[in-house]
Amino acid sequence: MRVAMIGTGYVGLVSGACFSNFGHHVVCVDKDAEKIERLKKGDIPIFEPGLNRLVADNAASGRLSFSTDLTSAVPDAEAVFIAVGTPSRRGDGFADLSYVYDAASEIADSLKSYTVVITKSTVPVGTSNKVEQIIRQRQPGAEFDVASNPEFLREGSAIEDFQRPDRIVVGADTDRARNVLRALYRPLFLNDKTPFVFTSRESSELIKYASNAFLAMKITFINEMADLCEKSGADIQDVSRGIGLDGRIGSKFLNAGPGYGGSCFPKDTLALVRLAEEYGAPSRLIESVVDVNDNRKKRMAEKIISAFGGVKGKTVAVLGVTFKPNTDDMRDSPSLDIIPALQAAGAIIRAFDPEGMVEAGKMLQGVVWAKNTFEAVSKADGVVILTEWNEFRALDFTLLKSLLKRALLVDLRNIYNPRDMVEAGFEYHSVGRSSVKP
Repeated sequence: MRVAMIGTGYVGLVSGACFSNFGHHVVCVDKDAEKIERLKKGDIPIFEPGLNRLVADNAASGRLSFSTDLTSAVPDAEAVFIAVGTPSRRGDGFADLSYVYDAASEIADSLKSYTVVITKSTVPVGTSNKVEQIIRQRQPGAEFDVASNPEFLREGSAIEDFQRPDRIVVGADTDRARNVLRALYRPLFLNDKTPFVFTSRESSELIKYASNAFLAMKITFINEMADLCEKSGADIQDVSRGIGLDGRIGSKFLNAGPGYGGSCFPKDTLALVRLAEEYGAPSRLIESVVDVNDNRKKRMAEKIISAFGGVKGKTVAVLGVTFKPNTDDMRDSPSLDIIPALQAAGAIIRAFDPEGMVEAGKMLQGVVWAKNTFEAVSKADGVVILTEWNEFRALDFTLLKSLLKRALLVDLRNIYNPRDMVEAGFEYHSVGRSSVKP
């Protein structure tokens, strides 16, 4: 099939590359001419494991190409995906759908034959109806359908998620549109283990928001339990395992930490709150999740300051600044709240991240960026782990201790065992567990 992917951000680029790997001919379209030129040269603007090779292989085969010209990509396409950004709208938290609607208008002007226009962007209930209305008004005689096909890609494992998904959700109102989506995902239809959920467009749109809100709620819940553990002497690792073994609950997203961040959870939970209010069905639970998570990041800064006995004039080594490992994404990362709070308290921040320092440097001022872990910790007054990159999971404690002024480690991801840290001679602070000293 011939596919046009409008938008070459994280979702559009990964989806376009993966569809081309399924054997479809995909044109990825973006108005950012500089980005398109980079992509044509094989320069991938985001970090995602395996994406460079996937793009290179499919571009070399002729199945994947890049263009700034939507009018040339859409007419021949049987499926056109809208994969543009839907950031939080300034002032009210609603999803900003202006990019989606602009794309719909441009697509309408370029339709030549039957096409399925598919919203891949995360959008509120009713957006597909509005997209259909825009296209119909601009080109009343056009032969098309509008469908919803939300993405469930995790940054850092997006290619695996696309090729071996938990489920495929399709919201479509006609058999013709459903058949086009079946053809697009044909390799997954051959795998009986991939569940397909065919539903209405409204249900499909809400499934995406509800999924992200539920996961954000699990993270927030376990973080609150971690606070209770610290007060009561319980161990959050044991609590998480004990409840996670219940099949009704599951173990995923029950890792205590500094709060959720990233491109999806913060904006999608807030958008769902606003959407629920608009429909007169307020979601008090998700409202609380948003509020608790915002406060969580501030409290983690206080936790660090307390562990250091105050940070004024002290050098704090920070390991990891992205919101999660295996990505360079800094959007709503806890570090964006924690580091400025430490600086405001008088700390000197020296930080290292394997992939995120270029993006972080645009958002965090006054940080000294180190070339590696041990340059970051050299002569520091203590270490803070904010992101659980693999290279931080097996630190050389003997070397680490020799480089630090004080053997202090604040581990906000619970990477290490407190007993091991005591044996290594460290004062160790983690989340939801008792602090220990050698």
